Amino acid sequence: MQYAPSLGRDALIELATRTYFGAVDAKDLAATLACFHDTALFHVQTSFTTHEGRAGLERMFTDFFAAWETIVHRDFVCTVDAAHGRIAASFEAVLTAADGRVTRLSNTNFWKVRDGRFQEVHVYMSGANVLV
Repeated sequence: MQYAPSLGRDALIELATRTYFGAVDAKDLAATLACFHDTALFHVQTSFTTHEGRAGLERMFTDFFAAWETIVHRDFVCTVDAAHGRIAASFEAVLTAADGRVTRLSNTNFWKVRDGRFQEVHVYMSGANVLV
């Protein structure tokens, strides 16, 4: 579905890379969920997994935050279609477990933004799905 644009290029990059991933990396559940509409869809394309709505996203992020001691997303390369409220970003995710084990993923996310928040997210993950 297409949504009317509400954010410019810089604001879309800010939402995806700093607001959203900043909240994820800080394990701030409320700030992370504030980036999404209540009816948002979150698809992990590489594992055919979908999380739906506020309850589905809350459960997914709660489990994700509990599974890792530290979460870092970095080295973003963004492509923006501000006219249609869309942004894509390739990046590295570095996840460190409590025992010191490190998992590195090369991911690409595609976001559809409606009224300044995510309505749809499509994730392509290089390794096993950590967002189960």
